[in-house]
Amino acid sequence: MNLNEPFISELKVESVITRSMLERIPQESFSWKPNEKSRTLGEIAAHIANLPGMFIANLNKDHFDKFEYKSNTETKKDILKTFDNNVNEAIETLKTISDDKMFSKWVYKYGDKVIFELPRFVVIRTSALNHLIHHRGQLSVYLRLLGVPLPAVYGPTADEI
Repeated sequence: MNLNEPFISELKVESVITRSMLERIPQESFSWKPNEKSRTLGEIAAHIANLPGMFIANLNKDHFDKFEYKSNTETKKDILKTFDNNVNEAIETLKTISDDKMFSKWVYKYGDKVIFELPRFVVIRTSALNHLIHHRGQLSVYLRLLGVPLPAVYGPTADEI
């Protein structure tokens, strides 16, 4: 088995769960946030939609500059389309990465500033998958506070029992 195969499987599973959460976002609450220091619901959803595109779909390159990344995440429809496209691109990219390349360094930058330099397999696990799951958890709290019924994640939620 190649190193990319478990990541592809995990991304497929997590993306189905994540998409079901994104589908429940009420468009009229995009600007809502639970605290003045928090991101808005729309910002969290957009961030989730972009993560597979930023941290997996670009692993076939030697670096990624966040300032060069553009996406359209103004509406719920845009967020779902962005997420779907990014997941599909991420899966296709993962299929092309050899085991040797998984261990080679990848650089994440903001312009000239290097944010981190890590092996690709670490980027997939931490910056992509764990990061996605973390923000999906935040999203679930936002939705709960807004009274939106939550979908199943790793089993049924109180809303589905």
